[in-house]
Amino acid sequence: MTEKRIREILDGVAAGQLSASAALKNLRDLPFQDLGFAKLDRHRSLRRGVPEAVYGEGKTAGQLAIIGQRLADSGNNLIITRLSADKASAIKRKLRGLEYHAGARVGALIKDRVEPSGHGAIMVVSAGTSDLPVAEEAALCAELFGNRVERVYDVGVAGLHRLTHHLDLIRAASVLIVVAGMEGALPSVVAGLIDKPVIAVPTSVGYGASFGGIAALLGMLNSCASGVTVVNIDNGFGAALAATLMNRVGIARDLL
Repeated sequence: MTEKRIREILDGVAAGQLSASAALKNLRDLPFQDLGFAKLDRHRSLRRGVPEAVYGEGKTAGQLAIIGQRLADSGNNLIITRLSADKASAIKRKLRGLEYHAGARVGALIKDRVEPSGHGAIMVVSAGTSDLPVAEEAALCAELFGNRVERVYDVGVAGLHRLTHHLDLIRAASVLIVVAGMEGALPSVVAGLIDKPVIAVPTSVGYGASFGGIAALLGMLNSCASGVTVVNIDNGFGAALAATLMNRVGIARDLL
């Protein structure tokens, strides 16, 4: 249930076009709808400005199709993260209009397109090509949340000239999401060069001693560049939401 949909219901009652009982029926599932195996938070877009996102791993295609249909019926945009190609194929047969973004492993059904807002662009920077699935999850989700997004990929510390080549573009962004695996050094380098918020995303990319992203996570948490914010391993979605909130409230331009 979006703010736009609630306003339509209230305006309909006020204009005499909708009865109180019909309005109550439409509002019955606010703030959540119980499906037995899931409780859909239909109130989230009102509280946070973004709809509930569905985590695809661990759920069956049938469950995801039901959840997706109910969210779509309520007027909410649907975002399914960590969605595999086979599940996406099965869901698309039941949920018309679902678009699958394979590079980001995200499924999306847009009922109400969000116009770009905020104080500027969110820049997504990745250290290597192997980090792209997480970087694209962050970039795509940030776009779906209503941000203008720029991308600079494969500019890791093994060849810093690649990063400095894009420095003017990077400095023009309002918020940066920096994605890196291996030793996770790139966010510290970027944060040391700019005066904007940096959200670091460790990835599970690397050889054995990377411990599935723990080495990058610890490196980012111990960054010598002050003020770096760190999300969990491979959590591009979480980084996108944090960057969206920063971009909206003006941390990037008003407080720095």
